[in-house]
Amino acid sequence: MKQHRFDPTILREYDIRGVVGQTLGAADACAVGRGFATVLRESGGTSVAVGRDGRTSSPELEAALTAGLTAGGADVVRIGLGPTPMLYFAEASIDQVQGGIQVTGSHNPADHNGFKIVLGGRPFCGTDLQELGRRAAIGDWSEGSGTVRNREILPAYVDRLTSALAGLDPAALGALRIGWDAGNGAAGPALERLIGLLPGEHHALFTSVDGGFPNHHPDPTVEANLADLKALVAARSLHFGVALDGDGDRIVVVDAKGRVLWGDQLLMILAEDLLRRAPGSTVIADVKASQVLFDRIAALGGQAHMSKTGHSLIKSEMKAIGAPLAGEMTGHIMFADQWYGFDDALYAALRLIAASIRLGRSVTQLRDAMPQPVNTPELRFAVADGRKFAVVEEVAARLEQSGAQVSTVDGVRVTTPDGWWLLRASNTQAMLTARAESESDEKLARLLAELDAQLSLSGVTRT
Repeated sequence: MKQHRFDPTILREYDIRGVVGQTLGAADACAVGRGFATVLRESGGTSVAVGRDGRTSSPELEAALTAGLTAGGADVVRIGLGPTPMLYFAEASIDQVQGGIQVTGSHNPADHNGFKIVLGGRPFCGTDLQELGRRAAIGDWSEGSGTVRNREILPAYVDRLTSALAGLDPAALGALRIGWDAGNGAAGPALERLIGLLPGEHHALFTSVDGGFPNHHPDPTVEANLADLKALVAARSLHFGVALDGDGDRIVVVDAKGRVLWGDQLLMILAEDLLRRAPGSTVIADVKASQVLFDRIAALGGQAHMSKTGHSLIKSEMKAIGAPLAGEMTGHIMFADQWYGFDDALYAALRLIAASIRLGRSVTQLRDAMPQPVNTPELRFAVADGRKFAVVEEVAARLEQSGAQVSTVDGVRVTTPDGWWLLRASNTQAMLTARAESESDEKLARLLAELDAQLSLSGVTRT
């Protein structure tokens, strides 16, 4: 392979992702390996950890990726099947490993796949991925003959996870009853090993890895995919249930009353626990998060920091400002406090257990105490790639000229006496996305009317 051109749709802002056999194949995987090996060696590195999820296409893509890495002169440490956080852990903990690549389609449909990449403990995203495309197009790759070795990392990873519960009352841990839904994703084996080590009563669903996802789609942010977990929590009278996504880096929780706790609500609990132990700490949340969260962080004495949406962008922001905790609506929760600064659903679940015990309230009681604003789900509507960013800029300019209270951290977030609304361009699709939040249905309707009026001025209708 002397050079390669990627389908322009697969090099995304946060990672590489495409449809296998259409926009993504073995040749792309090999080119990713060649390009990353070159960047790794130019940065002074020599070795990269490689893992994969349970999709049927992942073994072939992993083999091609490994071939590309070794042809570029990088040594490969294969850690095998597991969740993406296990790959991050390998990159952070194995001596002489300076980078990591996970073959994963995350929560996407079964015929999708891709790559999540880290270099030197930092997300490899955005312009880094575009650089892989530039190098591939002209064949600007290093040459070499790297080695390949296998490394069993799952036991060490799971043992490290359990450190989140160190020092907690054994009786309180033993009294917990928790449900888990792995959704036939890559975290299943790690989950089985973990709950075998935990005190208390644990019930697990769909831990066998199956790339066809026969029970439900592996995206827990779609509430319909939580039906089995809700039923388990109700049938067994459990304290709460934990749902993982397809590669184990996102978490959604169901409480004892069957209510869903989304990413920003989980972050409220985790922030309270953190700020009691580390007063004044900075907590990052993405621009989609509820104002209730930002207000709560401030009320607890923390520094609330609003970030762009996207797990890779948030992790980069964490490192830049030294924040110990961050998260986003989609359930990516990142800890630099006693952890490595990456998103891990299993670790987040254990930190939730620890927070509940230290705060002296059940997850359900903590959920009961939260204010209940009225809000929309994420609203998505098609707008051409060549137009979507311009629409957001036009809306922002008009609002700023009118004297409105506007944040342009990521898109445009407008605060009014009725609440707030958000408009942003998707980084991965030809879409605009919107969200609004208020304290009543009447005020929410006014916010949406303001949003629609602004869209109309730019020739867009929300449908």
